[in-house]
Amino acid sequence: MPYIDLKTNAAVSDAQKTALKSALGQAITLLPGKSEQWLMVGIQPDCALWFQGSDAPAAMVHVEVFGSADPAAYEKMTARICKICADELGLPQNRVYVNYSETDNWGWNGSNF
Repeated sequence: MPYIDLKTNAAVSDAQKTALKSALGQAITLLPGKSEQWLMVGIQPDCALWFQGSDAPAAMVHVEVFGSADPAAYEKMTARICKICADELGLPQNRVYVNYSETDNWGWNGSNF
């Protein structure tokens, strides 16, 4: 039950949104037990973001997961997300922040897991 929220101050076309959704769907499998089947993705283009005092193109990517994962898996996921942002949006990888949240409570379809 993962959720990936990508915010960027860059413009994102519909084609890029689809490419990002697909690439993130593949990337989520780097976290054991996670798959695109249960992944929800949010993409928010044209956000007001500043990093290091600059509004140069950047992204903030938040990954939420039900349960937990090994830090090594998160490391691989961070590398993949930064590459996806570079490949699909042309963002320098050093302008992409990634953070993670783990939760024991996650609801769907009127009940919790």
